[in-house]
Amino acid sequence: MTGPLDPRTPPASFDAAYEGTPPWDIGRPQPAFERLAEAGGLRGTVLDAGCGTGEHALMAATLGFEAVGVDESPRAIERANRKAVERGLDVEFVVWDARDLPALGRTFDTVLDCGLFHVLSDDDRGRYVESLHGAIGAGGRFVMLEFSDLALGNYGPRRLTEDEIRSSFADGWRVESLERTTLDVLIRPDGIPAWLAVIERT
Repeated sequence: MTGPLDPRTPPASFDAAYEGTPPWDIGRPQPAFERLAEAGGLRGTVLDAGCGTGEHALMAATLGFEAVGVDESPRAIERANRKAVERGLDVEFVVWDARDLPALGRTFDTVLDCGLFHVLSDDDRGRYVESLHGAIGAGGRFVMLEFSDLALGNYGPRRLTEDEIRSSFADGWRVESLERTTLDVLIRPDGIPAWLAVIERT
């Protein structure tokens, strides 16, 4: 299968997905991230990596955090900026490659990732983890919500196992928590089985 959710799909196709409403753009924060935020899981300056139309950066700003969102899709960033204006929120949205976060010239205390890690190839995954390590300050957190190995079917992105997550963050990181949850999408009312990982940069 090749399509907007497939890890082999080039970035241009993700931008094309925003000509309409892609299945991951649910128009609100993911409940798993909302619960994390309500429990005090956000800290300091927050980056939403692969932010799409910006719901998680906007959530952070609503809670009073300084928030930034980056995505390679100009269409998605345009929509995110429009939402920020409509909601009266001060969020910086930038068209940017999440595999090159240190080039932003700043560090973050919390990085949120909903559905970016699981679309990356093995090579890009390594680049992304290095990028995150350079952009998160010591003691900062990377929080990701991604398809898990319990997700049935062969549609969409690759599924992640617990071992894959732990091995990807074996050096320079500490996995603080790793729990099974659900990722909401428009095409499945019951959501997709997912991992919620909270990983500290050491």
